[in-house]
Amino acid sequence: MDSQKFKEIHDFCLNSNNPANIARFSRYFKDGFEGYGIDQKSFEGQRDLWIENWKHEMNLEKYLDLADELVLKGKYEELSFAMAFVQTERKNYTPRVFDRVGKWLDTSISNWANCDVFCMLVLSSFLIDKVIDFNKLKEWTQSPSQWKRRAVPVTLNELVKLNLKPEDVIFTIEPLMTDNSEYVQKGVGTLLRGLWKKYPHEIENFLLIWKDSCGRLIIQYATEKMEKEKRQLFKRSK
Repeated sequence: MDSQKFKEIHDFCLNSNNPANIARFSRYFKDGFEGYGIDQKSFEGQRDLWIENWKHEMNLEKYLDLADELVLKGKYEELSFAMAFVQTERKNYTPRVFDRVGKWLDTSISNWANCDVFCMLVLSSFLIDKVIDFNKLKEWTQSPSQWKRRAVPVTLNELVKLNLKPEDVIFTIEPLMTDNSEYVQKGVGTLLRGLWKKYPHEIENFLLIWKDSCGRLIIQYATEKMEKEKRQLFKRSK
């Protein structure tokens, strides 16, 4: 790990600390915002500057080593930098890299925002580029980490606009339909809602099967855009 780069990143975060933003962002996190409250423009500007300045000396392995150290800090912006750096090496992703970065969800990622950005910027690319298949992602449904389990539907949601098929979604997320985590349930429900817009018949049939046994937040989120009369079909039977 490049200790000088790590120090440069950490020092930038410390020097950019913004208490007002921390207080503002905390409203969106039940357990408070664990970060520096760095202004978005400042974050993006510094991120892009580092990526440009380091492009001739860094590769995927070096970025992974740096990222592993950054995510151990557990601060929002340091995790965000780690994801951005690894994203630049998308062309070099392998199944081994998927397993390595997936460990961040076991040990360091502990809020919905970092989790969802990670899915959008990094994890979805492994499926889009066919580096892994749905079976590999499905393994995460058995993880003790609610964030790793949430990452399954949120990652799939990035593929909805790319002709994701209902059968692939159902196969992958079915183990999560009785998950107790509100964050997992919201992720599953949001995914099904997005897919319902393209495949209403298939998703409605799936929801009818599960409506009496799945988490209620799944139904709430999945049926949010349906007409009121149709939503009544998915109420739990007494």
